[in-house]
Amino acid sequence: MELILESLFNSVAIGSVLLVAALGLAIVFGLMGVINLAHGELMMVGAYSTYVIQLIFKLPILKPFYDIYILVAIAVAFIVSGVVGILLEQTVIRRLYGSPLETLLATWGVSLILQQFVRSVPLAYATGCVVTVFISLIFGTFVPKHLFQGSKGKLIKAGALSTSAIAGVLTGGLLGSLVSKLSRASARNVDVTAPAWMRGGVDLFGMTFPKTRLLIIVITLVSVVAVSFFLNKSVWGVRIRAVTQNRDMSECLGISTENVDILTFGIGSGLAGVAGVAVSLLGSVGPNVGGNYIVGCFMVVVLGGVGNLLGTVIAAFSIGLMTDLIGAGRLLTIWPSMPQPLASTVDFFSTTSMARVMIFALIVAFLQYRPAGLFPQKGRMVES
Repeated sequence: MELILESLFNSVAIGSVLLVAALGLAIVFGLMGVINLAHGELMMVGAYSTYVIQLIFKLPILKPFYDIYILVAIAVAFIVSGVVGILLEQTVIRRLYGSPLETLLATWGVSLILQQFVRSVPLAYATGCVVTVFISLIFGTFVPKHLFQGSKGKLIKAGALSTSAIAGVLTGGLLGSLVSKLSRASARNVDVTAPAWMRGGVDLFGMTFPKTRLLIIVITLVSVVAVSFFLNKSVWGVRIRAVTQNRDMSECLGISTENVDILTFGIGSGLAGVAGVAVSLLGSVGPNVGGNYIVGCFMVVVLGGVGNLLGTVIAAFSIGLMTDLIGAGRLLTIWPSMPQPLASTVDFFSTTSMARVMIFALIVAFLQYRPAGLFPQKGRMVES
């Protein structure tokens, strides 16, 4: 019984990490049809945001509140990754809609740029850049567009851009002076320390469940429920689904497809940032941390059925279960009387890297019989 519970918990824990990482990709790739290879780097941005928030909460004025820094980091990571994602959509993706191959190549180039940016630029100044972009987006969103027209409009726009730049420079300089670690480039991996209440485990059914894994599971559940509610119950969720199924008709009905694209990409990118928070709690954070998850994310989305939230959930936990059974060698423990040839094969793949090879091979074989995944798209979504 304990072996089954341990296997189920490990499967849910592994699947939760994959699911929270793939959730944003399911929105961007599934609903928008954009092959975003920079999704892993958006996770990296969220992970580094967690590290920055941790260092800020170590300052004397905030140290009494250090135990809640992880909750603040989740919100900040969502916003920061969302801002970076919106900037990516506005500058690169917008010109490449309907061209999957071009988006693939462009976002791959962006992923390399972001990796090198993190290696070369101190985190304090990187934070200042994000602040500049964020304030610029606020000006562009909430200031009436007619104010930017005419000769006075040019002055107002220049003033807004100048204000954004000054705020970014001041933020970067202030962080660099307050936290010395943020004034150096992050070429090496950094570690995020969990607060005291997240250390250790919870004893249930004669087993110890790590609190960190339990928190990641909770984050995943909240993210799935929030995304499901947003897409099915909110006004903008209905608009997103309408644009997904028929963009031309949505424009005729007065839906701003441009704003829908921005919102969709921002939410998908923000969810990648939340995944970065989860990943930062499992190990060191480095410029290449996102590359460890990007292939798995795409496999989850494709296996579940492009654009299907339920399929994404089932696919993530299925891959988590296979990873635990094969990679941890638990299948041999559960089935000790396994025939020798099969046992030798299972033993050969009972490492993390080889288990991944086996799982991807099984998924590819499954897609030969069901190319559209577990839950294929229906209706106009298939035609578009």
